[in-house]
Amino acid sequence: MNDIKILWVDDEIDLLKPHIIFLESKNYKVSTCQSGTEALEEIEKENFDIVFLDENMPGLSGLETLSEIKEKQANLPVVMITKSEEEYIMEEAIGSKIADYLIKPVNPNQILLSIKKNLDHSRLISEKTTSSYQQEFRKISMDMAMINSYEGWAELYQKLIYWELELENIEDTGMFEILESQKTEANSQFCKFIDKNYASWFEKNADAPIMSHTLFKEKILPEISEKQPTLLVVIDNMRYDQWKAFEPVINNYYKKEQEIPFYSILPTATQYARNAIFSGLMPSEMEKLFPDYWKNDTDEGGKNLHEAEFLQAQLKRLGKNIKHEYHKISSLKAGKKLVENFRSQKDNDLTVVVYNFVDMLSHSKTEMEVIKELASTNKSYRSLTHSWFRNSPLLEIIQQAQNLGFKLILTTDHGTINVKNPSKVIGDKQTSLNLRYKTGKSLTYEDKDVLAATNPKSIHLPSINMSSSFIFAKGDLFFAYPNNYNHYVSYYRNTFQHGGVSMEEMIIPFAVLSPR
Repeated sequence: MNDIKILWVDDEIDLLKPHIIFLESKNYKVSTCQSGTEALEEIEKENFDIVFLDENMPGLSGLETLSEIKEKQANLPVVMITKSEEEYIMEEAIGSKIADYLIKPVNPNQILLSIKKNLDHSRLISEKTTSSYQQEFRKISMDMAMINSYEGWAELYQKLIYWELELENIEDTGMFEILESQKTEANSQFCKFIDKNYASWFEKNADAPIMSHTLFKEKILPEISEKQPTLLVVIDNMRYDQWKAFEPVINNYYKKEQEIPFYSILPTATQYARNAIFSGLMPSEMEKLFPDYWKNDTDEGGKNLHEAEFLQAQLKRLGKNIKHEYHKISSLKAGKKLVENFRSQKDNDLTVVVYNFVDMLSHSKTEMEVIKELASTNKSYRSLTHSWFRNSPLLEIIQQAQNLGFKLILTTDHGTINVKNPSKVIGDKQTSLNLRYKTGKSLTYEDKDVLAATNPKSIHLPSINMSSSFIFAKGDLFFAYPNNYNHYVSYYRNTFQHGGVSMEEMIIPFAVLSPR
């Protein structure tokens, strides 16, 4: 703090002597001048940390001086001080990116607060955040041992995401590492909870969460009405923290009416979870009722080519005659085309947009070294998602929907996790290829690393043959074959994968928003 240099610009600077003495007693170095012209000369000669600038001065006005300062040093904080409370002056000053705005007469503590707010801001927030998380750490650890409900796990996961976002920008990396280890422990406990309870969620009259196959009927359908068009956006492969990263952008156009976490079915993979959303059925039911639409892991061809037909069949089964259209966006070109034609959707009761970008990003990460560099951590992955969203056709679609008065429902099919540790698995040639789950016969694996379903029908999954089973990787593990093991492990470690059991993959967002 001893090195902080303040420039105070006021044509009546002599009257401010008590304020200057007060700041010097706090070990700040204060330089003074009496005009805008002098201030600009001082800024050329010396590096200041903050400027206090009187708005009403002869010669160059405060606003004119502010404009000149910003041209020379755009990042130098300037605090405007004025006798006037006229709105246009405030607007001009704020538009010129002032750091603070004070009305005369100012007292020394106001000045001190403004300095701390602008110069000690990061340090103070860092200290407060660290202190708050330290207090919360013990409570989270105790809660983790006691939770025995899907609501409790969803709440704990959201709390961990909150602290991850709070801690990611502070300087204390030690605290962030503690949180990461707490998340790892939470996932370990969560996997035990899923192992114990998942199958029971499909029993008749079970106390079960909203899941992929019940989401449409229970949460989406009640929001659809002939009085207002609804835009349903399903962003493939979106985690809760990614939703939180770009939620502030959406808040410029929509206000949130409802947000709930729901659970993806297993495997947490697109062909299972997203088909379940649109069909309202579990995979074994889809295979039985729609053999032409459903494809198992080992079948050739696309696995999500019939979502529109599944949705149509679900609406018919529910006895709902809803005018709707379905759009799948898998490229920039397709996104732009929908933007151009979006106005035509206003006559529909429901417009469904499946946006595949996040899925493409997480998969391409293993293929493209540039993406691998850009998204090697949860923080950088969130940042990349946020940057994409701000510049995507999807945001333009949402803006158009707001202008046309659409209700917005935003959700996903499953999340994803940064995989760190390999687990060896052996299977025959018919074994599925996913890194986070395997289905096939005669699978050999490490029991401690997996949640195993030796009878897939018990969790409503299809059996490719009589002795097929499913295994799901726990926590941040990924499956690797013994052949060419080291190359395989180094290639996939620190990539984002899905299909297994983790809070990140299973506990996912559903939000209903109304246009501003």
